[in-house]
Amino acid sequence: MADETKNTTPDAPSATQVEVVVPSENPTTTLLDKDTLPQPEKAEEPAPQEVVEGDKEKDEASQDNKVAESASFKEESNKVDDLIDPEKKALDEFKLLIREALNKHQFTAPPPHPPAPAKDEEPKPEEKKEEEEPKPEDKKEEEAAEPEDKKDEEPKTEAKTEASEAPAEVPPHPSAEPVKEDSEEKTSPTPAADPSETVVVEKVEEAVEEIKETIVHEVAAPAPPPCEEPAAAPAEEEKPKEEEEEETATPPAPEEVSIWGVPLLADERSDVILLKFLRARDFKVKEAFAMLKSVVAWRKEFKIDELLEEEGIGEGLEKVVYIHGVDREGHPVCYNAFGEFQDKELYSNTFSDAEKRAKFLRWYIQFLEKNIRKLDFSPEGTCTIVQVTDLKNSPGLILFKKELRQATNQALQLLQDNYPEFVAKQVFINVPWWYVAYNRMISPFLTQRTKSKFVFAGPTRTAETLFKYIAPEQVPVQYGGLSKEGEHEFTTADAATEETIKPTSKHTIELPITEAGTLVWEVRVAGWDVSYGAEFVPSNEEGYTWIVQKSRKMGAGDEQVVSCTFKIGEAGKVVLTFDNQTSKKKKLLYRSKTKPSE
Repeated sequence: MADETKNTTPDAPSATQVEVVVPSENPTTTLLDKDTLPQPEKAEEPAPQEVVEGDKEKDEASQDNKVAESASFKEESNKVDDLIDPEKKALDEFKLLIREALNKHQFTAPPPHPPAPAKDEEPKPEEKKEEEEPKPEDKKEEEAAEPEDKKDEEPKTEAKTEASEAPAEVPPHPSAEPVKEDSEEKTSPTPAADPSETVVVEKVEEAVEEIKETIVHEVAAPAPPPCEEPAAAPAEEEKPKEEEEEETATPPAPEEVSIWGVPLLADERSDVILLKFLRARDFKVKEAFAMLKSVVAWRKEFKIDELLEEEGIGEGLEKVVYIHGVDREGHPVCYNAFGEFQDKELYSNTFSDAEKRAKFLRWYIQFLEKNIRKLDFSPEGTCTIVQVTDLKNSPGLILFKKELRQATNQALQLLQDNYPEFVAKQVFINVPWWYVAYNRMISPFLTQRTKSKFVFAGPTRTAETLFKYIAPEQVPVQYGGLSKEGEHEFTTADAATEETIKPTSKHTIELPITEAGTLVWEVRVAGWDVSYGAEFVPSNEEGYTWIVQKSRKMGAGDEQVVSCTFKIGEAGKVVLTFDNQTSKKKKLLYRSKTKPSE
């Protein structure tokens, strides 16, 4: 759903339309800033005008071409046996990387890792300071020794360097001995060498102030290391013990990670999910693995499991985005009607500030998660959806509603990053002329795979285009179908029949009645603008013909679906008559059933 765009920054028209529709299949925001359309594109407007009123034949031809072009995309099989060898190899490599990551707890480990290096780095400067601390003492000692002969300075520095190197070599005592000898040699020429040493030792205990203390300091300086070394030695001896304990301890069990309710590497269902990530990244294993880790981290950060339990975060949005029926291949169909935001109160309650936009985003992710979990992730099942985006009344919303653009762009970014390959087909209906031209402008930013999923239908072709992919009984009445909310005589399980009424002609339909009972039927003509009537003709030639519905002209603003019930006690047929005096062909839908007498 989100990984099929070359440019990941969505924008205005397509953002709002494709946002809830095809997360990854959207243009960049920079394109939106070019106002409506550039001059070169306007020169090609005759073709986009197919979506508006105009030359019908050209419109139909161009629309048919668009639909045929979109049909080039066909969903790949999710069965491992149907994959080609490179794809099988990529899937196996992907599984190995995931198995290793689960064993090492890499899916949950990353969060604590960043602070760890910071802690390790902090003590280093302290250690350096500790190492550097004795250096100023050495300098003081050198300064104190300056009054002596220059010739004696060289051996002292050598002794000091030996003393400084001694701690690194573990036994520091040898380095201390030469220092004593040097000090004795230096003090031997003086008449009172021994007394001075004792005096210096006493002064060291009291808090040394004279220059001679440096001699004692030099002798005493290496003394602390021997005390420290034994302390360090046992610490080193303790480490192996700790390591031995760690080795003897049992390794932690592999972590368990689930996504959309399916545990990774659990069964065939997880293979279907992994194939989504691989296809989203053209079977580049490392990129797919990086995307998977990112998605798992995002789901944890977004608290998806807790979000699923929240209630009341999408009040009033039920008519904006909703699932209704399935297509002819069994994919759930998600409708997106952003024209509903013309309701100023609804718009304000949804987008007026950042907090409300964040709430809208959480509601949409919750909506998507709940419906994704209803999909069948088995290799033979259905694991994608069809998106239908209604662009009716959308131009003003997209071009001038800044808050809506911000919210949909945020949603799009999350969708294309975290919901790969969840759209089987993207159908845009009630498309204005400018949107088709706009799509041409952003076409270079879309992959061929993405563009092959797009279908565009103008206002006069919306119902007919939807029927190519969705059965009429599954299409909502507001989009030209027969599906209505609430309890009715017919449900989506009752199939409808489609027929075409030719221009300037009459068309009749016969509904047979074989026994006494009640006949129920409903009919609909796309756009109507035809005369409709019904009568009962008995099988008995001596019987009388009954007028069931008097013929009358049905306009586009009249009842969308005409329903009728006729109770009869004899066999015969009901004849429905449609008189089309226009120059345009009409799409007719009807279905019927007989209920036995009580």
